[in-house]
Amino acid sequence: MRKATIISSHNHEREHGTQLMPKFDQAGLMSAVVQDSRSGEVLMVAFMDEEALTATRESGEAHFHSRSRGKLWKKGETSGNVLRVEQMLIDCDQDAVVLKVIPAGPTCHTGARSCFYRELEGDTLKPVTD
Repeated sequence: MRKATIISSHNHEREHGTQLMPKFDQAGLMSAVVQDSRSGEVLMVAFMDEEALTATRESGEAHFHSRSRGKLWKKGETSGNVLRVEQMLIDCDQDAVVLKVIPAGPTCHTGARSCFYRELEGDTLKPVTD
């Protein structure tokens, strides 16, 4: 019974407290949704590990965990299209984060403003028209 009480207390503090207590998955990652702070447009979705979360908080620029390279990745480190973080929102159980950012250029590696530049119509992907 003691273990259940400790877990319950820990979860209550995570969900209702004021302390940052990130809850990473088995791979040590949490989801990160990147949103333009001015327009509200969703720009990309990526993953953060503890190192990326710390680097983002310390630098004010978005860092992620590159699953393909298995290492820390600063968005825009080669292109210059960095994401300046204006606000970080942590979800209720602290396993996901929304980064409200000011992008310095296109966010998608394809050159598109957002990674979400196509919409699904039936079984077909079509360009989003503004």
